[in-house]
Amino acid sequence: MLTAILLGFLFALFLVFTGKFFRGKLAVLSALIPAGLFAYFASFISKISAGEIITKTYEWVPAFGVNLSFKLDGLSLLFSLMITGIGFLVFSYTASYLKGHKYLDRFYGYLSVFMAAMLGLVLSNNIISLFVFWELTSISSFFLIGFNNDSAASRKSALTALGITGLGGFFLLSGVLLLGSMTGTYNITEMLSMQEAIAGSEYYILAASLFFVAAFTKSAQFPFHFWLPAAMKAPTPVSTYLHSATMVKAGVYLLMRFTPILGDHPFWNNTLIIVGGITMVYTAIHSLFRTDLKGILAYSTISALGILVFLIGLGTKAAFLAAAVFIMVHALYKATLFLVAGIIDHQAGTRDVTKLAGLRKVMMPVAIAGFLAAISSAGIPPTIGFLGKELTYEASLNFGTGTIIIVIAIVLTKIFLLWAGFAAGIKPFMGKLPEAQKETKMPGLLMWFPPIILAVLSILFGIFPSLIESAIVKPMVFALGADASEDHLALWHGFNTVLLLSAVTIGVGLLLYFLVRPSNKLEQKVAKLEFISPRSIMEKGNYYFVIFSRFWTNVFQNGYLRNYVTSIILFLVILVGYILFGHQRLVIDHSQLAEITAYELVVALILVAGVLYTVFTKSRLAAVAAMGVVGLSICLIFVFYSAPDLAMTQFSIDTLTVILFVLVLYRLPKYLSLSDYKMRLRDGVLSLALGTIICVLALQVLAEPANNEIGDFYAKNAYLLAHGKNVVNVILVDFRGTDTLIEISVLAIAAIGVFGLLKLRLKSTDRTQ
Repeated sequence: MLTAILLGFLFALFLVFTGKFFRGKLAVLSALIPAGLFAYFASFISKISAGEIITKTYEWVPAFGVNLSFKLDGLSLLFSLMITGIGFLVFSYTASYLKGHKYLDRFYGYLSVFMAAMLGLVLSNNIISLFVFWELTSISSFFLIGFNNDSAASRKSALTALGITGLGGFFLLSGVLLLGSMTGTYNITEMLSMQEAIAGSEYYILAASLFFVAAFTKSAQFPFHFWLPAAMKAPTPVSTYLHSATMVKAGVYLLMRFTPILGDHPFWNNTLIIVGGITMVYTAIHSLFRTDLKGILAYSTISALGILVFLIGLGTKAAFLAAAVFIMVHALYKATLFLVAGIIDHQAGTRDVTKLAGLRKVMMPVAIAGFLAAISSAGIPPTIGFLGKELTYEASLNFGTGTIIIVIAIVLTKIFLLWAGFAAGIKPFMGKLPEAQKETKMPGLLMWFPPIILAVLSILFGIFPSLIESAIVKPMVFALGADASEDHLALWHGFNTVLLLSAVTIGVGLLLYFLVRPSNKLEQKVAKLEFISPRSIMEKGNYYFVIFSRFWTNVFQNGYLRNYVTSIILFLVILVGYILFGHQRLVIDHSQLAEITAYELVVALILVAGVLYTVFTKSRLAAVAAMGVVGLSICLIFVFYSAPDLAMTQFSIDTLTVILFVLVLYRLPKYLSLSDYKMRLRDGVLSLALGTIICVLALQVLAEPANNEIGDFYAKNAYLLAHGKNVVNVILVDFRGTDTLIEISVLAIAAIGVFGLLKLRLKSTDRTQ
């Protein structure tokens, strides 16, 4: 499985050197990568349907429990097949859609990286590696959405998508680390046996909330949904692949994967029902007020994602079965409609549904694909969409609490989705061909054949649901923690309430389609309410956050080193002072203090005099010399207390520091320019406060019981393990060798930089700039 994942990354790297060969007729060969991967994952169908779960683990950072661990079960198999199968069609479609584009090879590289990242995400059995691939999908989608980087709208859409999904990534990382600390493992399979312990943890609500934010941002749930319609600025292959079948379902996948771990809890189920319910109804209604084909499809996509979240929230076997089928339903019909919309835009030059009609006369195969996808989205038999709708209604009716509200919400959503599917898949092909589209031509085979395949599959799986029942659907339901072995998929379930609801949905939906036509006036009326939309509210929040950030930067990051040092010291004084004086009882063991000798007192007085002279002198060189006196006084104190090694180190450093200061300062003015009285008073008070805190802290440490375990370890093992008698040297060179090496490297780099600045000779013109 690791090879399958790496193949996409390797192909993207391969394109860096051979990309020019994939900009012409050879571009279609790129589709061989997802085609091969689809065949590879399809070979596991028989094993997975038989109940087998395939796992593979590669050590990555075993000391922290982080490994490249992969798991192929019913859930990951379905997503892998969608990622590679639809990926194959999108790769093929792109060869014609972006034919002749100068950056076609780059586009294929982005697609390959995204495909590999999605495969890694759905196959990961370790939550750390899952997070890594999660972020890779966000990064690669940023480049795909902003592919037309000469467009300001595309760049803004890409940044918006990255900002929202990146925010979700931050919350996912927090949730992953919290869940790992709660369970003591990062392995998803091992967590399955800890559901009761996790649900009973005091951190359960926090962990679930973090996963919710991650899933809701990725799958465009209310109120984070607005990034998805904005992402429609991307080329149609991106919209088809990312925004209908794969990336936006990553949040749904996350919820499904962790339902057996975090689910079956009122907070989990109720939150998903509420958020999914609001999203599916709100965005389905919004699709009525759009005139852009991709805009209609974007809002209907968000609504469909809301249905999936809603079904996961119901948490019953019937709901999981409906979700498993509806994932396939939506992937097939929505990918078809996006591809059809791309063909219309490419051939007719517009996506404005109010200007499109009669295109069946010039592109009949595309019209057939659009029609089949539309009736599947409407849930009209014999499509698989009808089967998915029936299962959704059945799950809603059998839920129990709040059944009436739930059924009304889902029926309304399905009615609006019928309108959206017909408006995008049927309306552009019906009626009389306008004069503006008289020159529209039939696209090439590579453009119209992929949507035909997907549309035919919607019919095929509807007529013969047994093709997917045992192979895909039931294993996926089992992966969600339910047993659907006794359930069977069929188009006909007899005359019942579910069939009545389906009939009402189709009847009212068709009536709505004929009564409400896409209109620019309706879109403009809705635009007047944009100021209260989640997008506007978040943009205003972002605006004020930028203002606050600018204020914060100007105050605390203003370029003055003295202000940085003052802020750090002030924070340290407040924090440590609160802990020492306000949070715990201050204890000083006077018996640990030795008597002050005469020579210690003399050295201390010299040290204080050196400090005072440094502070109040007006000569830079005199201040440096006085600092040298302070350093030498400290050396003597080290000698008094039997630390000659520290004394020699202090002496060497202090001497070198004085010499360097003199070399640097001798070209500066002879006298110091003293700061104002208030600033000096502030610095003096702060310095005294810090000194007092450090002194009290040192005395407090003496009163604490000593733990010599670490010291004893080094003393016993210094000679045995490192063959050195000087314990300090052994610690620095052997036990902490890597740390010391890094410190030396930093010092060496700094020295090179200083040397370069000292040797810098600027031209007279450069000095004035």
